[in-house]
Amino acid sequence: MTSKLETPELLSPFQMADLNLKNRVVLAPLTRGRAGAERMPNELMAEYYAQRASAGLLISEATVVSEQGNGWVNSPGIYSEEQGEAWKKVTAAVHAKGAPIFLQLWHCGRASHSDFHAGQPAVAPSAVRLNGEYIHTPLGKKDYEIPRALAADEIPAIVEDYRQAARRAREAGFDGVEVHGANGYLIDQFLQSRTNQRTDRYGGSVENRLRFLKEILAAVTEVWPAQRVGVRISPNGNFNDMGSADYRETFSQVARELAPLGLAYLHVVDGLAFGFHELGEPMTLSEFRRVFPGPIMGSCGYTQQTAEEALQRKDADLIAFGRPYISNPDLVERFSHGWPLAPEADMAVWFSSGKEGYTDFELYKNG
Repeated sequence: MTSKLETPELLSPFQMADLNLKNRVVLAPLTRGRAGAERMPNELMAEYYAQRASAGLLISEATVVSEQGNGWVNSPGIYSEEQGEAWKKVTAAVHAKGAPIFLQLWHCGRASHSDFHAGQPAVAPSAVRLNGEYIHTPLGKKDYEIPRALAADEIPAIVEDYRQAARRAREAGFDGVEVHGANGYLIDQFLQSRTNQRTDRYGGSVENRLRFLKEILAAVTEVWPAQRVGVRISPNGNFNDMGSADYRETFSQVARELAPLGLAYLHVVDGLAFGFHELGEPMTLSEFRRVFPGPIMGSCGYTQQTAEEALQRKDADLIAFGRPYISNPDLVERFSHGWPLAPEADMAVWFSSGKEGYTDFELYKNG
């Protein structure tokens, strides 16, 4: 059994602009695939999020902003009014437990397959294939394909998809949105030189590669105040075949460009538990702290102890926990009381279609 830490910054309140968070523990966005073929939020999902609402902030699983953005079986969407309406049961369940919840906005880009798109190829900034073992599609495991490079005149429509998704999120009762710019999905594909080989205004220099993200943020902040919009980036990650030689220059510039916007937070996947591209030394939260004045959230592989240390150093203001939250819906309570964590759940049940591996984890029984 672990002992309580002497000065638990992790469990202290945090004022995130106009949101008073009861602690600095965040439920990380975790794709769980329980929304069915119609990608419709449901009662099971509402139960799952409500179980974890002792967190200071919850971030929803990645949620596609358009049919074009689909690339994961049974993940939820917010590209129809019906989907937006269905999310209300989730936000209501979380709010009933006294926690705020942000919706993560997602477009898979090349991390998809033609099986998701009636035989049409996935889209990307450039026609660069993802080198991966396979992708799960509605028709089974398939090889990755070469995506179709987006024409410049197609990009405004995708930006508009983000705007409309942000609007539906607000109408559904979310407290804010997180723009998913990490883990090798479409925005990250534009940011990184490995996947962005364009020669137009969306490619080449770091400033040009940043343009897509900045246009999305301009659209989203017409719907939400900037203090209710977060951005997630993954400077160290190799997930979805990512990692660029100029990663440090790129992501330092991303943080500098986002600094004056007054965002809710910058969510940096700084941990290496999800894979490291090994192109140099990992970027640290302290590097981002030097150039980004707003709240910083760290994530990926943190323990209670390492989270506390990051907060004590003032490298981060919030820490997101992913895998520990799957099998420990009462993670905050376990941290608070020094109770041991449940063993990590078998990955085989993470993406089942029902409650198994989702809502069936027991709370800690003291004594």
